[in-house]
Amino acid sequence: MGPCGARPDARKDAAKLRGLIRCCRPLQIMVVSELWTALSGASGAALVCCFMAAAVALHRSGRRAAQGAAARARQRQQASLESMDKAAQRFRLQNPDLDSEALLALTLPQLVQKLHSGELSPEAALFTYVGKAWEVNKETNCVTTYLEDCETQLSQAPKQGLLYGVPVSLKECLNYKGQNSTLGLSLNEGVLAECDSVVVQVLKLQGAVPFVHTNIPQSMFSYDCSNPLFGQSTNPWKSSKSPGGSSGGEGALIAAGGSPLGFGTDIGGSIRIPSSFCGICGFKPTVSRLSMIGLKSSVYGQIAVQSSVGPIARDVESLALCMRALLCEDMFRLDPTVPPLPFKEEVYTSSRPLRVGYYETDNYTMPTPAMKRALLETKQSLEAAGHTLVPFLPNNIPYALETLSLGALFSDGGTTFLQNFKGDFVDPCMWNMILTLKLPTWLKGLLAFLLKPLLPRLAASLSHMKSRSVEKLWELQHEITMYRNSVIAQWRALDLDVLLTPMLGPALDLNAPGKAIGAISYTVLYNCLNFPAGVVPVTTVTVEDEAQMEHYGGYFEDIWDKALQKAMKKSVGLPVAVQCVALPWQEELCLRFMREVEQLMTPEKRPF
Repeated sequence: MGPCGARPDARKDAAKLRGLIRCCRPLQIMVVSELWTALSGASGAALVCCFMAAAVALHRSGRRAAQGAAARARQRQQASLESMDKAAQRFRLQNPDLDSEALLALTLPQLVQKLHSGELSPEAALFTYVGKAWEVNKETNCVTTYLEDCETQLSQAPKQGLLYGVPVSLKECLNYKGQNSTLGLSLNEGVLAECDSVVVQVLKLQGAVPFVHTNIPQSMFSYDCSNPLFGQSTNPWKSSKSPGGSSGGEGALIAAGGSPLGFGTDIGGSIRIPSSFCGICGFKPTVSRLSMIGLKSSVYGQIAVQSSVGPIARDVESLALCMRALLCEDMFRLDPTVPPLPFKEEVYTSSRPLRVGYYETDNYTMPTPAMKRALLETKQSLEAAGHTLVPFLPNNIPYALETLSLGALFSDGGTTFLQNFKGDFVDPCMWNMILTLKLPTWLKGLLAFLLKPLLPRLAASLSHMKSRSVEKLWELQHEITMYRNSVIAQWRALDLDVLLTPMLGPALDLNAPGKAIGAISYTVLYNCLNFPAGVVPVTTVTVEDEAQMEHYGGYFEDIWDKALQKAMKKSVGLPVAVQCVALPWQEELCLRFMREVEQLMTPEKRPF
């Protein structure tokens, strides 16, 4: 061994290599010189022009493909809507005495009871909702596809199923055999699902009749609801407002009475935000309490912060009925990775007083006046009903949001996500995110350093949206586990049953959510923690709330806070919700708490 630990023959090899490099250097210089000389002449200019022309042609070719995909998607949507209208009109002509308004006014449990007793036929339920969905879509553009085989499904629906004859709407990402799940991306247009997702299979085995796919934001990484294939969905309460996202089509359709029960997915608030914005109830279970097999995504393999599938409906009892139906042997058989935990009826129906943690603000996104009032009024009602309310705030929320959640979602710097957009148009709701992700890593780091004193939240976001090594990813996943354990320990120390938190609301203006990313702080925290969470509407925006909003500045007074303040103007009468949370695998307790809140708080229901 040599003095530095290197073998003598290794040093000789290194010397030979350096000599070879020195010998090759003139050759390298000559090649580069010849290439430069060639490119400097007329032929070189022509070659450069050819390269540029090829690049432009490829770009235009990609755009033409995207335009073609959008045209096909719109034609398919239009054909679906025409089929819906014809089916509904045909049924009305054949059944002129049916009281459709009375049918639509039934709660889901009431509808199920009448279907099981034979007082209503599954055909009456289906075609009445098909007609209503068609009407709602005219105002909100929430339906992407009519699942026409629902008409044949009627005769196959098992009568013993808990959801026998119930029409069900599906977020577009839930695979349905023979149908597209585009996610609003042109590369997915025309790619038909080979089989139903497991959730859809179990719904059918329980007698439900899926009848429409509903709209989503492009890629589903937004809490707005617009894409280049199907366009913008709007809020049924006010057309200038967003229905939320990414399950925005579901929110709009159910709120306006076009479906009694729907399904969405949630990785940052995508069930809860549309439910809040549209004044209905939505529930995000613990990851894998319901099967995720057969759900389309724009990014696969990211498991640090995961999505979950859950129900959306007009009341809590409908959510519970849905969970009761899905947590069955068929679910556990079709997806053995789902824990075989049937619905715990005794937990849901219990009336024992609850020990409820609560917080008025997460100190990251300042609650709007209506959000704060909704939380405090709900707290007071719960206390008056005999429950114990205890102040509780999960520790280190900014760390959970920025380092853990953002770091997990974009551990590859957004490379995988961006591949979905190659050659495609980018919807306005995605502009800010795409622009940020496309920045080179070095520029993200530089901007993060420069912006930190003035815009700390934006700086932190840029800093954590960079690619990382496998070692750093494992470290991040461990940090998420440790953070979850620390919050559970906090929770246990206060002996809490459930948690009450503010919920983002009222609805933002169209195209505003992409400019106020930080506002998902109240929801994405519970995706990072993997706690079940649901929302319940409890009030509406008052004139006083609106007046106080003029003085809203946010905690940071940055572009996110300013965008939020601007986007929530002209909101008097819009719904406002609260969020109910439980520990992992305690879905029944969370739903029981949601039901308690719903019974105590009775917001005005708007007839659409």
